[in-house]
Amino acid sequence: MQERPPSLLGAAGVQAADAAIVLVATVLAGVDTATGQSYQVGSGIALTLIGLATAAALAAVARGLARVRKWSRTPALLTQLFVGIVGIYLVQSDRYEWGVPCLVLAVAGFAALLAPSSMRALTRRPAASDAGPGPSGSGPPAKGGQPAKGGQPAKGGQPAKGGRAAGSKPSSAAGRPAGGKRPPGGG
Repeated sequence: MQERPPSLLGAAGVQAADAAIVLVATVLAGVDTATGQSYQVGSGIALTLIGLATAAALAAVARGLARVRKWSRTPALLTQLFVGIVGIYLVQSDRYEWGVPCLVLAVAGFAALLAPSSMRALTRRPAASDAGPGPSGSGPPAKGGQPAKGGQPAKGGQPAKGGRAAGSKPSSAAGRPAGGKRPPGGG
């Protein structure tokens, strides 16, 4: 299991808070729609459904961060960017009760995601033992279970004639110089 640095758990917490804020706003929009205070009932229902789907997606990203899943890094960074943009818009509209928490969460989320320990955890490559078969984990073995020369399978997944990797030059031990040309005199 991969290491879970505290900064990454903090980023997961911020992402979960973002999901909670979207869920609260969605519930408020749903209540307004149900009580007839929405501009149009159809758009209120659509906004509520989109909000629920967004909150679920944000919660899934938070879970991915908590489990140190590489795929979660980009959506989490984009979430913080969008939350920051919305926060700026809300502050400019004098909605400080929503805008300031959004800005604080965006800054905290970026800081936690871009911390060196979080970046290492989310960009770490798997260990050689996890990479797959072969002496260097460089790919699947060629036909017969043995990798071709150089650890890479030959073209078509089968070993090349003479046990050489596809495209390799014959050695001088086969009676040819390393350049692959025959010596003058047909030798």
